[in-house]
Amino acid sequence: MDNGSRNKASMVFSYLALRKTVGILGIAFPFVLSLGALIFFRTGIQGSISGYYHTGMRDVFVGILCVIGFFLLSYRGHGCLDDIVGDLACIFAVGVALFPTNPECVTEGGTRIIGHLHQVFATLFFLTLICFSLLLFTKTHKHRTPTRRKKQRNKVYKICGCTMFVCILLIGILSLFPDDVKSSLKPIKPVYWLEAFAVFAFGVSWFTKGEAILKDQVQGAE
Repeated sequence: MDNGSRNKASMVFSYLALRKTVGILGIAFPFVLSLGALIFFRTGIQGSISGYYHTGMRDVFVGILCVIGFFLLSYRGHGCLDDIVGDLACIFAVGVALFPTNPECVTEGGTRIIGHLHQVFATLFFLTLICFSLLLFTKTHKHRTPTRRKKQRNKVYKICGCTMFVCILLIGILSLFPDDVKSSLKPIKPVYWLEAFAVFAFGVSWFTKGEAILKDQVQGAE
């Protein structure tokens, strides 16, 4: 193998490793937060994943989001659109981390504003992740024919993207419910579980993109 081939293989391995790492972080994120809070701080499940910012898992919450964000910043796909979406996803992920959600019983106006910013960043972050799964990951290089494995991976991307979309849509619908209905649903933590499913789907999509599953025989297919 000549130097050019070795360098190309190394780059392919690095890109696949980066994608798998993002996937692992996404899959593990809700479990690390909930189990870590329970084991180390005796804290129960929060009303949302973002609610863990106000628990002993704050640093873990911020740290994982920032790591995911900067991995997304380094992501390079088939074209400029992939790079732009990756850069935006980084900005939104860091925004989610740095502008925390409102704690319960907020009375200060400034805190409410920060909480609203958090919701905007979180929504935009998930929209970029949905864009990755439904629009970008499913693309095939114009000079290649999709392999059987690639077609199978595309199905996974679409399922993950649709799962994220439905979860975010349901969260939006829940926010429109009357206060008494929200109070009655509060014990089952619907927002937490919907966010957890959405983040898990994001992780599976990137884990698949890294060809940790449904891998092609030839490295670096799409």
